Amino acid sequence: MKASKYLKKGYLAYLAHVVERKMEEKNIQDIPIVRDFLEVFPEELPGLPPPRQVEFKIDLIPGAAPIAKAPYRLEPSKLQELMNQLQELLDKGFIRPSFSPWGAPVLFVKKKDGSMRMCIDYRELNKVTIKNRYPLPRIDDLFDQLQGAIYFSKSDMRSGYHQLRLESTQ
Repeated sequence: MKASKYLKKGYLAYLAHVVERKMEEKNIQDIPIVRDFLEVFPEELPGLPPPRQVEFKIDLIPGAAPIAKAPYRLEPSKLQELMNQLQELLDKGFIRPSFSPWGAPVLFVKKKDGSMRMCIDYRELNKVTIKNRYPLPRIDDLFDQLQGAIYFSKSDMRSGYHQLRLESTQ
């Protein structure tokens, strides 16, 4: 073996034993407190969130002309996936038909479970957007909001973008 040859010559050696362990996917129902209150965690979102005190809007640089990038080419299977996902979003009321002069191309990224995540390339829109001065919450503000809470969670919101109500342009 080459390793023993190098060791005899006085070389430093690091031996490692690599083991592949399959990590079980955790299910939300496996968490006891969640199991006790499953009705609070719906499988599907019922529609747009209720109106709240704050509606989000995108502020544009004054005089910005509408941007409409050409769509990316999609293979037939991804084009069908796009049609399916758009129809689902239409059915849920998250999106509506639009004839806006603005447009951004769509691409897909494969998720761990094999399904496809639709991603919209907003880079051109971002170039004409007025940036938020404080885009991320400060950690000390988040801790202040918890105010000694015993239970809190970090959650991965399903389709989080669709859980924000945007100011209507009509």
